[in-house]
Amino acid sequence: MKKKLSIMGSAIVLAAGLLAGCGSSESAGSSQKEKTVVIGYFPNIDHAPAMVAKEKGYYEKELGKGVKVEYKTFPDGGAFMTALKTGDIDAGLVGPGPVMNNFTNGADVKILAGASSGGTAIVASKKSGINSVEDFNGKTFITPGVGCTHDVQMETFLQDYGISSARIGGTLKHVTGNPAQYANMFESGKVDLAAVPEPWASQLVKQVGAKVIVDSSKISYGQTLPNTILVSSGKKIKEDKDVIAKIVKAQEEAIAFIEKNPEEAKEITVKAIKDITKQELDKDVIDQAWKNIHFTSDVNEEVIQQFANSSVELKFLKEKPDFAALIDTQFIK
Repeated sequence: MKKKLSIMGSAIVLAAGLLAGCGSSESAGSSQKEKTVVIGYFPNIDHAPAMVAKEKGYYEKELGKGVKVEYKTFPDGGAFMTALKTGDIDAGLVGPGPVMNNFTNGADVKILAGASSGGTAIVASKKSGINSVEDFNGKTFITPGVGCTHDVQMETFLQDYGISSARIGGTLKHVTGNPAQYANMFESGKVDLAAVPEPWASQLVKQVGAKVIVDSSKISYGQTLPNTILVSSGKKIKEDKDVIAKIVKAQEEAIAFIEKNPEEAKEITVKAIKDITKQELDKDVIDQAWKNIHFTSDVNEEVIQQFANSSVELKFLKEKPDFAALIDTQFIK
């Protein structure tokens, strides 16, 4: 009886294998299955290079036949980094804050290139009564995540005013949430301030009458920090260096397209954001937000280190890291 069961089990396994083969992209006589590469990004304007590359088919063109490209979007850096660590994505765009935090905790992550800089602003709700930085004490502010890029930028900026979050002994309360929901939070009075990336800063100004208290040119690291970076894992680079090189090249093509065709790039970005968030941004909002962002593959290693030093001072990081093993720009042309 056991022998019969064993034979039946083998038959089932064999049948399952045949079925799996029928459902794959493997052609008759071929021994190589289609490879899948997964790209991650956020529905923010500063992630436009990924959206443009997707729309224009740059990833597919560079990676070539036999490679299927899939896409995943994320609400915050924490979720993105979890996906990178578990292998659910191969590469993608994220802010430097979560990357640094995870790297110092032993995560296998590499910065490959920049994607954009600028675009973060601090805005106050109309109901908050806030007119300047001096009015921040005792209020509640929101960012996409604890220790995220925008959080570090805001709290670094506030140090000069002697203001800090309750997390490190100050009076400024901190909550987190998806930027697409900030308008409702402002209207309900749940939060007073937001350190937010574009296009949501400009959207809050138009939609609910929010006031820009600190614009992207004045917030800490506002013009020099790579606000969005392209990352992968050391393991992926070692195992599939050619794929990583092609992903970087596809992004460089997207950035070149954005520079030459800003209006079409805006249209692609608006549509992509609407498809993901179900919110359609007005043309004037996009135009204003676009002015605050610079798209580039460059990585300013010195500024990234300064940003990390700020993260240590703010106690997001326990000790000052050495980023020699974090940044790998060999693929930038």
